[in-house]
Amino acid sequence: MQTQDISFIIPVYNRPDEVKELLESFVNLEGKQDFEIVIIEDGSTISSKAIAEDFSDKLNISYYFKENSGPGDSRNYGMKLAKGNYFIILDSDCILPKNYLNEVIKSLNDNYVDCFGGPDAAHSSFTNLQKAINFSMTSFITTGGIRGRKSSVNKFQPRSFNMGLSKDAFIATEGFGRIHPGEDPDLSIRLTKLNFKTKLIPEAYVYHKRRISWSKFFKQVYKFGSVRPILSHWYPETKKITYWFPTLFSLGLIASIVLFISGIELPLKIYGLYFIASFIIALISTKNIIVPFLSIIAIIIQFFGYGYGFLKSTLILSFSNKNIEQQFPNLFFKIKQNGF
Repeated sequence: MQTQDISFIIPVYNRPDEVKELLESFVNLEGKQDFEIVIIEDGSTISSKAIAEDFSDKLNISYYFKENSGPGDSRNYGMKLAKGNYFIILDSDCILPKNYLNEVIKSLNDNYVDCFGGPDAAHSSFTNLQKAINFSMTSFITTGGIRGRKSSVNKFQPRSFNMGLSKDAFIATEGFGRIHPGEDPDLSIRLTKLNFKTKLIPEAYVYHKRRISWSKFFKQVYKFGSVRPILSHWYPETKKITYWFPTLFSLGLIASIVLFISGIELPLKIYGLYFIASFIIALISTKNIIVPFLSIIAIIIQFFGYGYGFLKSTLILSFSNKNIEQQFPNLFFKIKQNGF
């Protein structure tokens, strides 16, 4: 595979500053610059067109504006218009390390797959809040490191903030569905069912900015939790007992506080040991005394948000006979026709 075979697909919604940072990182990539960048403006009111034009003399950029229909449909829109035969999908809030593309090409040339994913990391310039949320979302002590652990290299469900997809796989699957979030695991499951191989490329990481507040983080993980039972309903073979862990963790923490008030201290002490371990790991990994404190907050929000969303969604699916889209209207985008 060569760099000219690749089209980067970047949906954006009201984030011109992020697009500028991302394009600056493209300019600094090692190797040839003959890849294509496809920017899809998803109905934004704050346009990134001027930013794209500013970089047009340095990068091969195609810019398109469309009505708002969500990130999944926007990625599909971009892949239909892209000239390459292998697509790399990025979120607009990512920054690429200099060796990113070289690592991707090296890995695909050594062991080609039709879909890959890469991990995310926190850049040194990120805020303490961003670093804390990144720790909570990526650490083995919270998620098992499932977004980037070595053992996931040959059996991995890529996430669309940093994901590669061949043109053949896109055509066979018709790309992303209308559910959001959850469109990327949905696509990964369908790829597996069609016998396309996926893998993790650990060296192809991106700096994922996560420019969010505590309230937005809660809303995000709540939606993640809400989506998982829907995916399990669609694909029963993907059900795992581990998906219940955040719910059980949250209920257990509440119960341990009640027991502590009643004079039974051991359960809460066990939770205390877990949070102490999390604090130490965060301190060692970030080398920042503030981030570990914020990481504890992030972990609690992540578990409670995901756990609550998972439990609520599971109960709704179990006791309601309504259509899934009627039960969860906020989790599905209404796709508009874009001329294809």
